[in-house]
Amino acid sequence: MSKFILQIRIFGCKDNSLKSEVFMNAQKIAEHIENWLTDYAKKSAVRGFVIGISGGIDSAVTSTLCASTGLPTLCVEMPIHQPESHVSRAREHIDQLKKRFPNVTDYKAELTVVFETFKKAFPKTETNPMYEHTLANTRARLRMVTLYQLAGLHNSLVVGTGNKVEDFGVGFYTKYGDGGVDVSPIADLLKSEVYALGAFLNVPESILKAKPSDGLFADDRSDEDQIGASYDELEWAMAQDEKGRNEDEFSGRELEVFKIYRRYNRANRHKMNPIPVCEIPTEYK
Repeated sequence: MSKFILQIRIFGCKDNSLKSEVFMNAQKIAEHIENWLTDYAKKSAVRGFVIGISGGIDSAVTSTLCASTGLPTLCVEMPIHQPESHVSRAREHIDQLKKRFPNVTDYKAELTVVFETFKKAFPKTETNPMYEHTLANTRARLRMVTLYQLAGLHNSLVVGTGNKVEDFGVGFYTKYGDGGVDVSPIADLLKSEVYALGAFLNVPESILKAKPSDGLFADDRSDEDQIGASYDELEWAMAQDEKGRNEDEFSGRELEVFKIYRRYNRANRHKMNPIPVCEIPTEYK
C-alpha cells in the first residue's frame, strides 16, 4: 500500500495565515503501534487490553489499534450523565469494531448512580469555583477504577488514549483518572496525526467530524470551549515553544494562543513530570 497522505488545514488562526499539511505513512505507524502493543502484552504475560470508549477520536483510534493485534480487546462504555451524541458515537464505533474483529467484546458500566452516591458523601459546595471541576475529575477517576477492575478480572492491560498535545503539551487530562493507565500507544502522535490515522483505520465518519470533548461534564462542551484554543492552534504553539520562541515574537491571535499554551503547560507540569520524591541524605539513614 502506498503512503497514506492526508492534507488538512492546521494551526487555524482567525486570519487563516498559518497552514500546514500532515504527511505520514499511516500504514507503517499503525503496524508499528500494533507490534509494540503485541510485544508489550506478551512480555507482561497478559491476555489482552481493556480500553474506555468515549465516542471521541483518540479512544476510537486506540481501540482499533488494540483490536488489530488479534489479542482480546474489551471496549468499555462508562456513561455518567453523558450527552446522547457521545453515547451514540461510542456505540457506533463499538458495533463497527465487533463486526470487523472477532477478538473484540464490550461491556457497559453505568456509573451515573455511583457518581451521584459519591457526591452525597460530601457537603454541597456549589459556591466553590472548583466544585464543578473537581466533580469532573471524579468522573475520570471513577472510570479509571472501573477499567482496572475489569483489567484485573480479564488479566489485561488498561490502555491510555492520550495524544501528545494532551499528555506532554497542555496536560489536559485527570491525574489518576484518564492519566492512570498501563500503556500509552498514541502519546507520541499529535492530534492532527491521530485524525489522519483514524481516517486510515476507517474510524466512523461521525467520530472524525465530531468536536473533541473530554466528556467530563453533563453538557456537550468541547475541549476548545474549555481550553480557549483548538488542537490545531495548540500544536502550533507547542512547536513554537519547543523552538524556544517567546511571547514578544507574536501578536494578535498567535500571541493569545501561545499564552494559553504556556499557561496550561506551566500549571499542569505536576501531571507531566515524575512525582517528586524527597531524597533523604545518606548520613541520615
